[in-house]
Amino acid sequence: MKTVLIVDDNPVMLRGLEDNFELKGYRVKTARDGEQGLNITINERPNLIILDIVLPKINGYEMCSLIRKRNLDMPIIMLTARNSESDIVRGLTLGADDYVTKPFSIKELLARAEAFLRRRKEQEPAIYEFGGCQLDVAARILRRDSREVKLSPKEFELLHLFAKRPGCVFTRDEILNTIWACSHFITLRSIDNFVTSLRNKVEPDPKNPTFIHTVGEIGYKFEPHETDGNGFDS
Repeated sequence: MKTVLIVDDNPVMLRGLEDNFELKGYRVKTARDGEQGLNITINERPNLIILDIVLPKINGYEMCSLIRKRNLDMPIIMLTARNSESDIVRGLTLGADDYVTKPFSIKELLARAEAFLRRRKEQEPAIYEFGGCQLDVAARILRRDSREVKLSPKEFELLHLFAKRPGCVFTRDEILNTIWACSHFITLRSIDNFVTSLRNKVEPDPKNPTFIHTVGEIGYKFEPHETDGNGFDS
């Protein structure tokens, strides 16, 4: 049975979400402040976290950041009444996987939760290697020439996505839907910026990419073997 942790200081909201997730067959843990939520996360390692932003003691942003600093990679869906792009981007940069703005459809929230957990069932190698890099999936660490390279949570997920499907062309829409679960607050331009940032960390020469290639106006593809810059082995 999958465990979901719901962190919200509104008792009515908390009870409603708890009832709906239990009806779907989840084991549900609840917390009314960020400190309690963080302790439950560390001690019980839930499969999914539903996290409000405005919380006592530790707010949702801080809780999300602290979870990711411990290299815990369960999906986090943030709930918020805020809808400004800067607030959304802040949460995603700190490691949230998705945003749902209040008021929201419980059916949509359940569907997003199930989609995240379904993707986690895929079997894969523990470590992906390309060039002088090693992407350690379990530890959520990238090493380059045996030295750790600091990646943001979303940069890690993007590189992980590329590594799982080498040679496949990903459209920007596909990247958006996969990494941000159809979020309406991340633009296609934001994806280009994430790719640029990732290239700066993994490419020997970011201006002439070896591994992450732009495919016309369509999107990107990842080649784990060195190429001539046009996607062909050299």
